[in-house]
Amino acid sequence: MPRITFLGAAGTVTGSKYLVEANAKHLLLDCGLFQGGDELTQRNWQKLPQEPATIDFVVLTHAHLDHTGYLPRLVSGGFRGPVFANATTQELCGLLLPDSAHLMEEDAEHATQHGYSSHMPALPLYTQDQVVDTLKRFAPMPRLGECRLSPEFLIRSHDAGHILGSSSLELVITGNGKDTTVLFSGDVGRYDQPLLKDPEKPPRADFVLCESTYGDRDHPTVPPPDVALAEVINRVVHRGGVIVIPAFAVDRTQLLIYDIRRLEGSKRIPALPIYVDSPMAIDVTDLYRRHREDLKLSAEELLADPFSVHAVHVMRSPEQSKQINSVHTPAIIISASGMATGGRVLHHLEQRLPDARNCVLLAGFQAEGTRGRALEEGAKSIQIHGEMVPVRAEVVNLRQFSAHAGRSELLRWLAGIPAPPRQLFLVHGEPVAAKALQAAVQSQLHWPVTLPNYLQSFDLA
Repeated sequence: MPRITFLGAAGTVTGSKYLVEANAKHLLLDCGLFQGGDELTQRNWQKLPQEPATIDFVVLTHAHLDHTGYLPRLVSGGFRGPVFANATTQELCGLLLPDSAHLMEEDAEHATQHGYSSHMPALPLYTQDQVVDTLKRFAPMPRLGECRLSPEFLIRSHDAGHILGSSSLELVITGNGKDTTVLFSGDVGRYDQPLLKDPEKPPRADFVLCESTYGDRDHPTVPPPDVALAEVINRVVHRGGVIVIPAFAVDRTQLLIYDIRRLEGSKRIPALPIYVDSPMAIDVTDLYRRHREDLKLSAEELLADPFSVHAVHVMRSPEQSKQINSVHTPAIIISASGMATGGRVLHHLEQRLPDARNCVLLAGFQAEGTRGRALEEGAKSIQIHGEMVPVRAEVVNLRQFSAHAGRSELLRWLAGIPAPPRQLFLVHGEPVAAKALQAAVQSQLHWPVTLPNYLQSFDLA
């Protein structure tokens, strides 16, 4: 009998891992990192309930670290099977995973030097060498269409519209002469967005796992994203401040640059120096230029390079990054990570948060326990590199820029499934959001809905 176990993204938005068992074969759908507070991040250090060496396959919906960032730990723990992903996701992982390891090594070294780790010396969760071993395990999967993994497992991919290469995955499990279909939403993207195509209409399935990140609310539509962004930029420029944007290197940075370019072109904002202080975001932007199959831009827009603006300063080296500290006139700093959990953006927050002229612009979901969530909720100070930093800068969250479907969009995606599933599992959401979406689905679609717990298992019978 097929069986599924929720090894992550149950009661939280991070750590996506779903273990499917059939005919003594084990498939792990996504292999994400837990991010947020200590209670969640400690799970990354805990032993998996399933020995990595006994897992036969890993399949990825997309490249974000909360879906892929545990892979090096899995491989170092003994996993020796293939990691199936489409070409774009593989390329993105080739950027994200080495950067993740680099930040972990850097943070561990900093913690050891300054004595704020409970372990001495502090250790990274994994190393860049372990990432190299992990990337060797990647195997090709089509962007759209089907891929036979084994006699037990067939995967069909559908465009999720979330980031470049993102997929919803339809898993067909064959056993005892019958097929059982499980649909994994992955992260469902937005509809009618400027860069990426809409999420593809989902297929029929016996069981559905759907994300619920924004299950309790819709994204603001008034003012539109470009208008809201222009209002913030002009307000901060007027008082002589600097805007710091903690931005995910994949999709968020590209969308922000695209919108800033359009605002500059229409003279709705002044031409400001923009510092893109994320080597990975710079490389990802090149991927967006090359992988046009997921974009819905016109040929004219693509020819004009939609990701170039008046004065972008690309800061690749740490020395270039430090030069931004000397900027005291209006400017925009875009730097990772998107929830301020690590990366170069921490140095910019440390520099800019104490000045009331400045602004921290949050451009999307901030998970519980992250510095981004603390800023969003009005913290008067936050801890950075072991020191408490006062928050005097303006903090704005433009939820219009989220790459996750809002409540209505999730219901639209679910309603597109041709027939009711035998069971809907709501995952990848905090409890309040998941419960709100559960109530909406039961009221509007009349489907059976389960909110799985961490490490809970279900028979798919």
